[in-house]
Amino acid sequence: MRTAAVLTEYDTPLDLRDVEEATPSPTGIAVETDACGICRSDWHAWKGHWPSVPTDAHILGHEPAGTVIAVGDEVENYSIGDQVGIPFNVACGCCDNCWSGKSHLCTDGLSLGFTRDLPGAFASEFTIPKADFNAVHLPDGMSSVEMAGLGCRFATAFHGLAHKINVCAGDWLAVHGCGGIGLSVVNIGAALGANVVAVDLNEDALALAKEVGVTATVNAGDQDVSKAIRDITNGGADISVDALGIAETCRNSIDCLAEQGTHVQIGMTTDEEAGEIGLPVDKMVNTELEFVGVKGMPPSRYPELFRMIAGGKLSPADLVTDEVRLSDVSDQLSSMDDYDTLGMEVVTEF
Repeated sequence: MRTAAVLTEYDTPLDLRDVEEATPSPTGIAVETDACGICRSDWHAWKGHWPSVPTDAHILGHEPAGTVIAVGDEVENYSIGDQVGIPFNVACGCCDNCWSGKSHLCTDGLSLGFTRDLPGAFASEFTIPKADFNAVHLPDGMSSVEMAGLGCRFATAFHGLAHKINVCAGDWLAVHGCGGIGLSVVNIGAALGANVVAVDLNEDALALAKEVGVTATVNAGDQDVSKAIRDITNGGADISVDALGIAETCRNSIDCLAEQGTHVQIGMTTDEEAGEIGLPVDKMVNTELEFVGVKGMPPSRYPELFRMIAGGKLSPADLVTDEVRLSDVSDQLSSMDDYDTLGMEVVTEF
């Protein structure tokens, strides 16, 4: 048996209980969970914003790292005792997207912790299918906590800035929302040479942003955000990221851009927006703005991220502000209702 925090009803405390042990498929591995991040995506699922997430004793948790404890007969690259991390987009390994290096957009992919067929890692053990394709070895010197800090937030931010946008030295980059995603964008943007303007209502979050690379900060509670950014950047940001996913931050992100600027959407919407936000289309046309969505990162590109961490360019560990117990997850999710969290929280006691 293993211990898990189980979803039985939306927006109610998870049920801490014993469940059947994790048994890998022939292509999969079972992993003892050493650490698992608590992400706003978990909050979205827990709140019921995504009705496809099941409530029949389902296990959330999609930012894990741990130790391999069992290996399927067909697995070639992993052995018992290996330290691994798992990107949350779990792919089939054989569709056109997988073969073309876009496995995070796999046609038949599963999302760890969000789909019925793939229970997550808010548990003492979990399994991953097609492990040779979906798991990553932890580099020497990287802890499970640091890997959990990469989670979906840091990796998605890296994919967006380094692969889809190609941030350049000297670019003005605005970041709307300094939660886990936003702080990741700040750290990565600064490492890539951008001048970063961070926006939030919380002065503690802005203070943490200053520690990981911002050039300037804007408190959204006491000024016109778009005007403040245009003043700081002398005309508007080259790139702007909505790291929160509400209508106000999305619109502010677009409104603060200079001509031919790029808006990047990483934050997912709540039930209030229900996936739909009105956009200033005429302005986007007349100033040739781009709108870019970003989700996850394929495992094949994690070595780029690992090399930057090893070289001291990036520091996801600095964004981990608290280590908690599995029994604390419900309280941590509840605190996200009022955006009352700082940095990244990681479960380390199961």
